[in-house]
Amino acid sequence: MHAPTKLLFLPGAAGSPDFWRPVSDFLLHPAQRRLLGWPGFDGVPRDPGVRGIADLVGMVTREMDQPCALIAQSMGGVIAVQAALKHSEFLTHIVLAVTSGGVDMSAMHAQDWRSSFWMANPAAPSWFADYHEDLSESISSIRVPALLLWGDADPISPVAAGRYLQGLLPDSRLHVLQGGKHDLVVRFAPEVARLIDAHIGHAA
Repeated sequence: MHAPTKLLFLPGAAGSPDFWRPVSDFLLHPAQRRLLGWPGFDGVPRDPGVRGIADLVGMVTREMDQPCALIAQSMGGVIAVQAALKHSEFLTHIVLAVTSGGVDMSAMHAQDWRSSFWMANPAAPSWFADYHEDLSESISSIRVPALLLWGDADPISPVAAGRYLQGLLPDSRLHVLQGGKHDLVVRFAPEVARLIDAHIGHAA
């Protein structure tokens, strides 16, 4: 497996390109960083060409122009999975944190995040939270090494979701952070960075 020369960071519903910055700053891996933000979210300027999840997936796949790793949180994980399914030529690794990954969460007792998201982000595009698609039958075709990061105290994406994705992804490892909630990427940034460095091939 080739080492990535580019790391693509995908945020969740908040959409901010700064979400992954603490982890990016702690990483030792020398690859180029690209912290993506979603147009129309958290101060990122709107783009009339972005009208749905498929357009965000297109944003990501256009960035996959060299050996790269996708590093994604929450709804960003859904976009990462779709990008990996559509454009795997240069994909070397994938990291999914507290996400559905595009699988059905109804049987996992996951807390619905949408109502609180709309209260906090009334100007966000409605199509983002309206997305529903089950990618379970396709995910097993993603054969690059996958690191799954979960917290044992996250009601939005319970550990059961991570275990389910681990069963679908043929080359995957699940790491559960004790006390981790949906913000574990920020709260445990140094440890998350260490785990990602080890995953993509850079030992501290």
